[in-house]
Amino acid sequence: MGRATLDKDPHEVASMFDAVARRYDLTNTVLSLGQDRAWRRATRSALRIGPGDTVLDLAAGTAVSTVELAKSQAWCVACDFSVGMLAAGGRRTVPKVAGDATKLPFADASFDAVTISFGLRNVVDHVEGLREMARVTKPGGRLVVCEFSTPTVPIFSTVYKEYLMRALPAIARVVSSDAESYEYLAESIRAWPDQAKLAGQVGQAGWTQVRWRNLTGGIVALHAAIKASPARREGGGQRQEAP
Repeated sequence: MGRATLDKDPHEVASMFDAVARRYDLTNTVLSLGQDRAWRRATRSALRIGPGDTVLDLAAGTAVSTVELAKSQAWCVACDFSVGMLAAGGRRTVPKVAGDATKLPFADASFDAVTISFGLRNVVDHVEGLREMARVTKPGGRLVVCEFSTPTVPIFSTVYKEYLMRALPAIARVVSSDAESYEYLAESIRAWPDQAKLAGQVGQAGWTQVRWRNLTGGIVALHAAIKASPARREGGGQRQEAP
C-alpha cells in the first residue's frame, strides 16, 4: 500500500498507517529532530490529568503517547483505526482499542479527558470527530488537540514549508518503512487550517472555552477546550493562551 490521498478515505488512510507502523516511532523522532518527546510532555501537562481520571488517547498509533499520558497515574486507553499501528506498539502495556474517530466504540460520557495528537487531520470529517470526542467526554471534561499548525514568523513559515515538501520525503526514504506515505503527510499538514480556524471548528463541535498555545514557533499548536454541562453552553469563544 502506498500513499493515501487528501480525500482521506478511512480504509486508505488506515492501510497507509499499517504500512508505516514498523518504523513509525523512529521516523517521527528523526523528522521532528527529537521534538516529538517534548510535544508529548506538553500535551500531558495541558490535559491536567491525574490519579482517578479516565483518559482516551485517540489516534494513539503505537501507544507511545498513551504511555506518556499514563505517567500522570490516570487510567489511559489507546484508540486507533490502524490495527497495524496498535500491533506495532504491542509491547507497551496500556489498554488498546481499535476504533474510528467518527464512530467511537465508547458510551456517552465515558472519559474525564480526551486527547488526539497528530491524528485529527487524518480523520475523514475532523469536525465530526471532534463531536464524537465531546460525546464520550463527561460534562466538564477536557480536550487537548496536539497538531501541526501554521508557523507564526513568515520567513520561518516559508522555510518550514520547503522542509515539508522537499526534505521530509527525502529523509523518510532513508528511515521509514514506506516513504511514499510521507508525501501525503506533508501535503495534509500544508492543507490543515491555521490555529484560529481550528479553534472555531472545535467550538462548532460542542466544546467551550477553546484556547490554543503555539509550540516550536507554531509548527505545532495545542488546542484545549472544555465540554460544557448541559445547563451551561455559554463561553464558547476562542482565545489564544496557554492551555
